[in-house]
Parts: sequence; structure tokens; C-alpha cells
Amino acid sequence: MNIGFTVQDRIATLTIDRPDVRNALDESTAAEIERALGNAEESREVLLVVFTGGGEKVFVSGADLKDLHHRRSKQVLEACLNRLFARIDSFPKPTIASMNGHAMGGGLELALACDFRIAVSGAKLGFPEVGLGILPGAGGTQRLPRLVGLGRAKEMILTADPVDAEQALAFGLVNRVVPREDLARATRELAEKLASRAPVALRLAKAALNLSARVPVDSGLAFEVLSQTVLFETKDKKEGIAAFLEKRQPEFKGE
Repeated sequence: MNIGFTVQDRIATLTIDRPDVRNALDESTAAEIERALGNAEESREVLLVVFTGGGEKVFVSGADLKDLHHRRSKQVLEACLNRLFARIDSFPKPTIASMNGHAMGGGLELALACDFRIAVSGAKLGFPEVGLGILPGAGGTQRLPRLVGLGRAKEMILTADPVDAEQALAFGLVNRVVPREDLARATRELAEKLASRAPVALRLAKAALNLSARVPVDSGLAFEVLSQTVLFETKDKKEGIAAFLEKRQPEFKGE
């Protein structure tokens, strides 16, 4: 097994744990992650998924270069990481990248596919691919500009120079930067906050937000109205408003 998967208090934690290759991703690891995501999506006991890396130095170093070295053009079209990161991007439950160390290449692409990114101070984030004769080919050229703007995305990708976590925060690439000793606490606080929200509302709000970057505004607004119509018929909507009026914490059931 190349990953660890645990569930506590309805929060799933998926740990990429390949210390001998700096938590690099290969086809076997990608397949394990996809299976874990399938289980997390189906389980009513899981409200969100946290991704992190084993050890203290590296979140995920990227694709396994030994694996890439033997790939040919036809295999690029079948690349497992593109499929995996698209799966994470569209995953119906919230996702958090708890970045315990450096995130390079495919490791940063994995983080970009998540909804939230919390990085430890001093971590390096970057795309070294053009220095290897390739490009970020699992979503980096598309997801990075949507977060940081085209100019900064070009600087990061075309120069292949990494940025530190503090620069990444200023760019809008990560949501928070914390000292290493505070990473688990900060991740837990965000996860618990998300877990306290209405699950169906979270799912539809995430879908609407993701759609905003892909369709004309009129189509996005139509989806927004349709989603609100659905939510107005849920038990969670009734519970949420009742709890607010009664000045108590809501107890959402995802119904």
C-alpha cells in the first residue's frame, strides 16, 4: 500500500506515503487514491477528505520520474494523473490539501485540484517541468491561472522557479500558511467547520462554483437557481433556519 486512509469524526484523511521516492505519484498510487475516493464518496460517514503526505519534508514531489522516463506520446493521452486530478476537482465533497512540505509538479497539481490548500511555512511550491523538456500536463496550465492569474502562472511555469509558501499565499495559491507545529490544528479547524455545514448545500455550492469557470454566466446563474430550488425542499434547509431562529446549533443530516 502506498497510501493511508483513516476516518475520524466523519473527516477522512488520505496520506500519500512513499518516503523512498519523496511521495511521488505513479500509476499504482493513483489507482489506490481513486479507490479510496470512491469509498469516501459512497460513505455517509465521510463528509470531506484531507490529503497530506507522509513525513515532514514533502507533501507530494510529483509524478514518479522513473515512470515518466519510459512514457511515449500515446501513453500521455491515457495518463492516470489527469484522470485522478479531474476526479478530485469534481469530487462532490469538500477537499483540503494539508501541505506538510514541498509540492512540486504533479504534487502541486494535486493541491490545485483540492478546494482548500494549507501550507507549512518554508514549503516550496513549483512546476519544474519545462526544465525537464515537458510541461505541467495534469491540470497545471489550466488550474493555476484560474487561481493566481495568467501573468503569475506564466512566471511560475515558464521559468520553472519555485515560490515559497509565503509568496504562494500572497499570490492566492494557498489559503493559509502556518508553522509546521500548527498544521494539524489548522487543518482540523477548517475540516470541522466544513463538517458542521449542510452537506447537500456544500455539494451544490461547490458544483456551482466549479461551474463558474467553465460556462457562460447565464448558464451558471441557471444552475445556481436550480440548485437553490432543490435546497429549499431539503430537511437541512428547514433545520438550518429553525436552528437560527431558535438560537441553537443546527443538526444537519444531509437530507
